[in-house]
Amino acid sequence: MTAKSVETWLLELADRTPTPGGGAAAGLLAAIGAALIGMVTAYTTGEKWQEREPRMKELNAEAAELRSAALALVGEDEAAFGAVGAAYRMPKSNDAEKSARAQAIQAALVGAADPPARIARLAERLVDIADELVESGNPNVVSDVGVASAAAGAALEAAVLNIEINLRQILDTRVSARLRSEVVAATQYIQRAEAVTGRVREAVSR
Repeated sequence: MTAKSVETWLLELADRTPTPGGGAAAGLLAAIGAALIGMVTAYTTGEKWQEREPRMKELNAEAAELRSAALALVGEDEAAFGAVGAAYRMPKSNDAEKSARAQAIQAALVGAADPPARIARLAERLVDIADELVESGNPNVVSDVGVASAAAGAALEAAVLNIEINLRQILDTRVSARLRSEVVAATQYIQRAEAVTGRVREAVSR
């Protein structure tokens, strides 16, 4: 993702190819949310915001780390989903090949569920920060706090969908239980993201 223009990446997303797909899109949505958090915190520095500046610089640095991590997860999701396709293409002409293929598919499905789960956790943190910034951020850019929260919420929705589509085929009960708990947590944060965006809408309509 980082080596491509946004236009090139979107053309690939729109093409009839398995990657990039919805999981990678979740990562990009999270990166957009993180970038907006960075912008808001940058605008809440300087003489007028001296008391808040130390905290804003902390959040700005964290947002930069989250943005970088989200972009890395775009590529990791593409690679993980590619591994699923490769596993399904393995030969299955005899019992040994069928067994090896089945094991590879299971391993690939577990691997494919990991990037969206990590994207969800990252987006959850973005919602936490946006929640804080509704009140503490520069009010001139409070609408961008709402957009950041909305982007994080969309990333969470996309991540949940990508976890669930892999989850239905994963046979390992311990892995599936862990992923279901990730879905529960992400779903709660989707509701929080909506609430944060709602607070911003109230703020801008006063």
